Amino acid sequence: MSGCYSLDNLKQTIAADPQRWRPLVFTNGCFDLLHAGHVRYLQAARNLGKTLIVGLNSDRSVQTIKPQAAGSPSRPIVPEEQRAEVLAALRAVDGVVIFAEPTASQLIAALQPDVYVKGGDYQLETLPEAAIVQAYGGRIELIQIEVPSSTSAIVNRILAAKQA
Repeated sequence: MSGCYSLDNLKQTIAADPQRWRPLVFTNGCFDLLHAGHVRYLQAARNLGKTLIVGLNSDRSVQTIKPQAAGSPSRPIVPEEQRAEVLAALRAVDGVVIFAEPTASQLIAALQPDVYVKGGDYQLETLPEAAIVQAYGGRIELIQIEVPSSTSAIVNRILAAKQA
């Protein structure tokens, strides 16, 4: 799958040609059902540097951080390989790496992106990865969400329509 990397392969690729990759922007998330809010967010993140890498929560880590709500399907809905392929196909995304942990802290420590990006619904004080980024001198940007949408809201609308 083009654009999808293992962490080791990505580190080697960046190290082999840092001028192509840096300043490197990094973001992470589940990206279960891709919607316009995701696309605009990723485009805005990409504009903060030369390249954008997306850390994608593995199926197992999504199950950990998004427990199944009563009456809802278990998450993720779309398997990790398919989510990675869709993300990698977006013009704004230069690479995708799947990670198994609940946070992207290990990925960030390994890649040391110049800019770490999260949505404006996060706060610096509660962002688990903030200390790591600050420790190596990286920059953190919180991007305001232009299209307020969420995978959970989409799933709930589908379930409500099914019951009607």
